[in-house]
Amino acid sequence: MVSRSRGIISQSTFMNDNATVTLVTGQLLPGETEHQRFARILARSEFKTLKDVFDTLGVAAPVMLAAIVTTNSYQMFLAKIGFRIVVVQQIHENDCYFRLGPKGGIRAVLPVHDTATYSTMVTLVNYDSTVTTTPNSVEFYDEQLAEFKTRLMSRSGNGA
Repeated sequence: MVSRSRGIISQSTFMNDNATVTLVTGQLLPGETEHQRFARILARSEFKTLKDVFDTLGVAAPVMLAAIVTTNSYQMFLAKIGFRIVVVQQIHENDCYFRLGPKGGIRAVLPVHDTATYSTMVTLVNYDSTVTTTPNSVEFYDEQLAEFKTRLMSRSGNGA
C-alpha cells in the first residue's frame, strides 16, 4: 500500500484480486493513517453490529478496506474477502449456541435485537468460510455497510 497525504484528500493504492484499486477518502485527522480512520469510524456506536461482524471474520483491515471500496453490497463484500453467504428463512438463536466451536461448525453467533419490531436477526460466522443469515439481516447489513462506506469516503466521517 502506498499512502500519500494531499491536503484534505488521502489516496492509497491497494492490490486486490489481480487489480489495482485506488482509494480516495475524505480528510484524515492530523497524523492519522487510512487504517486508523477505518478503525475510528468503525468504532462509532452506530456501527457496533458491523464491527462485531468484521472482528469475527478475522480478515485484515487493509483487505476489508479494499473490499469495501470496490463493492456495493454486503454479499459482494463478503465474497471479496473470501466468504460465501448462505441465506436461510429463519435462525433460532438459542439452538446455535450449542453448535459453537469447531465441532459444531459455528465460529460466532451475532444477534441483532430490533426493538422496533421485537425481533432478532441472527448472523452465524462459520468455520467453513460461510456466513449464514436471514434476508432481514442481509438487508440490515447492506444498509450498515453503505452508511459505513459513505462515512469512510466522505468528510462526514470526521465528525465526532
